[in-house]
This record gives sequence, structure tokens and C-alpha cells, in this order.
Amino acid sequence: MTYPNTKLFINGEWQDAADGRTLAVHNPATGQEIGRVAHASKVDLDRALDAAQKGFLTWRDMTAADRSKVMRKAAGLMRERAEAIGRLLTQEQGKPLVEAKGEAMAAADIIEWFADEGMRVYGRLVPSRWNLAVRQMVVKDPVGPVAAFTPWNFPINQVVRKVGAALAAGCSMLVKAPEETPAGPAELIRAFQDAGLPPGVLGLVYGDPAEISSYLIPHPVIRKITFTGSTPVGKQLAAMAGQHMKRVTMELGGHAPVIVCDDADIALAVKSAGAAKFRNAGQVCISPTRFLVHESVREEFASLLAKQAQALKVGDGLAEGTQMGPLANPRRVTAMAEFMKDAVEKGAKVLAGGERIGTAGNFWQPTILDEVPLQAKVFNDEPFGPVAAIRAFKTMDEAIAEANRLSFGLAGYAFTKSLKNADLLTRRVEVGMLWVNMPAMPSAEMPFGGVKDSGYGSEGGPEALEAYLNARAVAIANV
Repeated sequence: MTYPNTKLFINGEWQDAADGRTLAVHNPATGQEIGRVAHASKVDLDRALDAAQKGFLTWRDMTAADRSKVMRKAAGLMRERAEAIGRLLTQEQGKPLVEAKGEAMAAADIIEWFADEGMRVYGRLVPSRWNLAVRQMVVKDPVGPVAAFTPWNFPINQVVRKVGAALAAGCSMLVKAPEETPAGPAELIRAFQDAGLPPGVLGLVYGDPAEISSYLIPHPVIRKITFTGSTPVGKQLAAMAGQHMKRVTMELGGHAPVIVCDDADIALAVKSAGAAKFRNAGQVCISPTRFLVHESVREEFASLLAKQAQALKVGDGLAEGTQMGPLANPRRVTAMAEFMKDAVEKGAKVLAGGERIGTAGNFWQPTILDEVPLQAKVFNDEPFGPVAAIRAFKTMDEAIAEANRLSFGLAGYAFTKSLKNADLLTRRVEVGMLWVNMPAMPSAEMPFGGVKDSGYGSEGGPEALEAYLNARAVAIANV
């Protein structure tokens, strides 16, 4: 599939921006422009909002079974088109083709799960304490049109989690997808269009993020906001939403600790955490980042992780055998260089990588830092790149205290053969998602979200639907 120019999707139609503006899209493996994406104006946003309101009224009044049929058909189309969609995603985002195709396939699973879960949105009957002739009910209704804001690291995945839950609950949604990676989200929306989704139920716009968010969030049509991105931006959007009493789901930044205990299976820890660390070149909100390794096994763990990093094949995501692609944009390359310079100056040892690869594209070596001091930037700010920082600990209390030291609380990892340790970590590590003796394996049926500054609300499991529903009390007296 040739990389396309991406248009806005408003009221069931693909169209250019009203004023004709576009933005360039670049291939991160080459730095070359590969296409353009339409830049929405306020005229376009007004049309999209009007369509979202009308689409909501249509979608809300369809049965859950009929909504499920449309969603399941869209899931099937995503599976059929996964190879072609994956190639578009690799060109615009950089991740290896196998990861990009996997993202499209995972989207189908998420859509199907939410399609079924929408059939299980139940209210309840509550016996009256005053009169048996009074029938009391709790009913659940869709909250209304939703505005979604999504990032470039998982252009399809981050959209489909929001779309799946919203559509299953009966809401319409207007998506502001990332301008750097527009084609993947557009193909997801196209699958719903081709599956027979009524006009206006889904909209898709691109443009200036600050301009679009400041216009959509206060708008009376929009009843809920969902955002995935950095903590600082999330706080700004949540504050804006609060001023207008809009419901909010926030999936924000992380800085995931990895606790490797003295009794851990070191080979398993290296294989699992290493694979998770360099997935999508480390540009993953749940990526393992702060490696806290017991002093008795730190040297062995660090040496093996460095060997694993050095063996990775880095290159164009479309090339055969590529295991890690480029960073998504030049900003990430600059950030990696800053993290490296700071860590080395503060005393960290470079065991693997640490430098840019070549001058074309945004490639960075898989990097392992050892004996990293706590004051190093990489142990305090999310690197969002292929850098693993290791330091030793002596006691479990020390490791848990460090894991909880930062304001982030999205994901965490641990490796231990002890049920006692696993139970202690489960109870005391302050994260929304914890994986023990395994890499991250999110699924549609499990909650996905963080605590503390990593946000609130869930984008997985039955919990995800609740954010898109109003629970109302109704009492009827038999007269």
C-alpha cells in the first residue's frame, strides 16, 4: 500500500480541511517527507461537532446487539487489512513491521471484546424500603459525545481502546489523532466506516493540538474527555475539563520500576524485561525503565542485559530481520543524547550503546547504563527511548521505597521465585499495573491505567465502559 495523504473524517466522509491547510508527514527511518495530513480549522471542528451530536443520537438508540454487529465487522476488516495497515504504520512511526502488524491485529481483538462487553451493560432493581408498590431502578445511559486525544507511539492501539469502549457504551467520539502518524488511525476509522457505522458516530481530525483541545474540551456538545500522553499536558487538559464539569479519563506518563530479587530467574528476567524495554524503541508508556537489581545478582543481570542489547538488529522497520526501528522523531534523538550526557557526568557506566546510529533517520543504539546514581536525570524523568538504567539494592524495603519514590504510578515489573516477595510487591508497589515474572501483556479484559501522576480511569476491562456511562436512579410508584 502506497503511503497516502490523510484527510479529515467528518460526518461519514473523507475530506480536505476547509481552508486547504496540510502538514508534512516524515518517515523516521529516512527523515524524508512521505505524505501530507489535513490540518483542521474551527470551521472543520464545528462541522465535526455537529456530526458527533447527530451521530450520538442515532447510535444511542440502536440496540447493543446491533452496535455489536457493526463493531465485530470492523474487527474482521482490521484483521484482513493488518498487513497493509502495518506497512503504513511502520513508514510513519518506525516500529518493525511485525510490531506494526501486531498492533493492527490487537486492535481487532480489542474491538471484539468491547463489542461483546457492550451487551453486558446492566442496570439493577433495588427493593423499596417504604412501599412494595414502588419499583426502583438504576439505569445506565451513554454519557454523550466524547473527545479523544491520542499520541504517536501506538497510533492505532491508543485510539482503539478509547473507540472500543465509547462505541460499546453507545457514545459517539471525535478523535484528535497524532499529526506525525496519521495514516494508521485513519485506517482504523475506515474499517468502522466500511463496517457500516452510521455517519457522525466517529470523527477524525488533525491539526494544532493546543488549538483543537482548547476548542473541543469546553464545547457544550462534548460530554467526556479521554487523553493519552504526557503528565504535564494531561494535567492541563484535566484542569480545563474540570472547569467545564467534563468527565475525564487520563492515561499519562510512567517511569516503570523493575525489581529483580536475589532469588529471581535471571535468564527469564533478562529475556522478559529486555524484550519489553526495546519494544517500539522504548517509546512505550509502560516500558521498564528503572532496573532495581539485588546487589548479589546485579553484575550478572547487567552483563546479560548488555549482551542482549548489543545483539539487537536496529534498522528500517520494513527491512527483513529488524528488531528495533528508529525513534519516531528527531526530538527523541536529542532527548536520548541529553539523558546519556547527564548520566555519564554523574557517574553511570555505559555497558552497551549510548550513541546515535548514523546521520540519516532517527536511530539510537539500544543502551544499558549501570551503577546509575539516583540524582541522574534518567532515574527521575521518563526517557521514552531505548535506555535501561540499572542500580543495586540491598533490601526489599529499599527497592520498594525507590519504586514508589517518584510521582509516577503506571506500570511495574518484578522477578522473584518467592510467593512471599510476590505478595509483598503486589500490596506495596504503587502502580496501576504490575507484571511479575513476565513482560507486559495487556489485554482488553484487564484494566489499563495508572495511579498518582500517571492518571486515573481505565482503558481496559469492564471498568473502561463505566467511564462512558451515566448511572441514573429511577423510581416508579404504581398508582
